[in-house]
Amino acid sequence: MTGLKQLEALVREDRVSPGERQRRVSMIAEHVFATSPYLNEPNFSRFHPDDLQLLYELYDETFFKGLLHRSLNPKQISFRLSKRMTSAGGKTTRWIYPQPNVLPKYEIAISTPLMFQSFNAPEENVVVTGLECDSRLDGLMRIMEHEIVHLIEMLVWLDSSCSLHRFQNIASRLFGHTDHRHELMTPSVLADQKYGIRTGSRVRFHFEGQRFEGIVNRVTKRATVLVAHPKGMRYSDGIHYLKFYMPLSALERVG
Repeated sequence: MTGLKQLEALVREDRVSPGERQRRVSMIAEHVFATSPYLNEPNFSRFHPDDLQLLYELYDETFFKGLLHRSLNPKQISFRLSKRMTSAGGKTTRWIYPQPNVLPKYEIAISTPLMFQSFNAPEENVVVTGLECDSRLDGLMRIMEHEIVHLIEMLVWLDSSCSLHRFQNIASRLFGHTDHRHELMTPSVLADQKYGIRTGSRVRFHFEGQRFEGIVNRVTKRATVLVAHPKGMRYSDGIHYLKFYMPLSALERVG
């Protein structure tokens, strides 16, 4: 039986008890602390793509008997930290090439804004995949588990959706996940909590010596503010707007 067939059989049938799962997860965390130059405490202040690869390899050995390595050439998978991901905690991507002899490639990316905007208060616990996490490493491990299930579905069944039963069943049996979402601190939540600003808020700000007032249309790392102006672009509501990308700290809420 090939490694991929063995991997399929494992994720279809295996069930890890809560006690055994905790033992394996604790063992992974201890290995990370002993190995990584960056992940040296639960609420680490920096990390590296190599740490994602380390976690991936440890999960492969601990939960999947090395079958990911047997099913996927290490050159086919890469790991990345993303500063641009502001809503998803992680993302697994597959590239398929039209040339017959070129193997697909995969990437697991983790959001750095969501990691570092969360777990900043001693009493702060964050729910990730339905499980309460009390440290940044806990949150990172839950996201990595989630992305590994995506990767396995892509390898075995070619498609993957965390909103469907198959994904949730695998994640539940192996990792104890009860949800496919997270409650990490996104920029929009941070903007609301810290500045009282959300999509639809009316704000005022100064730009190049002029004062403007407009409506927040979107919140990521910055706020997209639409200001009604005859020289702006016409939107679906029939009004012309100028668009500004402003730091949240530069905005003052009106009303």
